[in-house]
Amino acid sequence: MTKEYWNERYAKGQTGWDLGTASPPLEEYIKQLGNKDLKILLPGCGNGYEALLMAELGFKNLTILDIAPLAVEQLQNSLRNYPTVRILCEDFFAHQDQYDLILEQTFFCALPPSMREQYVQKMSELLKPEGKLVGVLFASEFDKAGPPFGGTTDEYLQLFSPYFKSEILELCHNSIRPRQGNELFVKWVKKDL
Repeated sequence: MTKEYWNERYAKGQTGWDLGTASPPLEEYIKQLGNKDLKILLPGCGNGYEALLMAELGFKNLTILDIAPLAVEQLQNSLRNYPTVRILCEDFFAHQDQYDLILEQTFFCALPPSMREQYVQKMSELLKPEGKLVGVLFASEFDKAGPPFGGTTDEYLQLFSPYFKSEILELCHNSIRPRQGNELFVKWVKKDL
């Protein structure tokens, strides 16, 4: 799960998670957001379709990051007309800042399960008080070795509940066909610890 591993995946076109467009559940969520000044992070964003959508919709305070230099290079090219979008090539776990909202799309499932507690702690650290972590998680375990790595609702509740209050944790009604019935839309609100 190193920078080299992910860079090689992009170089070889081994990006089966890439939908070629924003994830429909996240697109629907983004389009209903009224405050275009929210400070937003999209970690492990790959080709950044959600970031492009948000830039097109006029969101003014976006930071996107990925560990793979090739993915970042592609992001810089696709977002060249949006100079206010901050594009970083760095390790999420080393990132320092504070956000109102973090969008999760295929980053959590790319991490080995042994890193999930560290992920949750870092998300909590990066969010402002009452900040939100919103995204899509898989709704089942997988038979094959990952990535991607799946999970269950009970596992997610146990993992996130020390740091977050669950506002939404339900099956997506608008997943793409291959993922229908296997995606959960989640909205976690940072607890006041």
